[in-house]
Amino acid sequence: MLGNLGFSELAVILVICLVLFGAKRIPEIGSSIGKGIREFKRGVSEIHDSTLGSVQSANEAPTSRMADRMPVERMSSDDVSAEPKRLL
Repeated sequence: MLGNLGFSELAVILVICLVLFGAKRIPEIGSSIGKGIREFKRGVSEIHDSTLGSVQSANEAPTSRMADRMPVERMSSDDVSAEPKRLL
């Protein structure tokens, strides 16, 4: 809907803003809107970073010493079968 605004529509909106707020007040309004948008983005990025950090710390499982000493058995493509291997 906003993409259909032409030059004449934007000019009318600018004139209405000038009449309502005055020439001195428009830069103040613009800067306060800019500050608000920056603060909002900063808050969103802080929430995103804190959420991402808590997810990463939850995914980092502590490794046990026994698991470090256990050998890892590698499977080759010949070992793949329909039945799983039995441990006992």
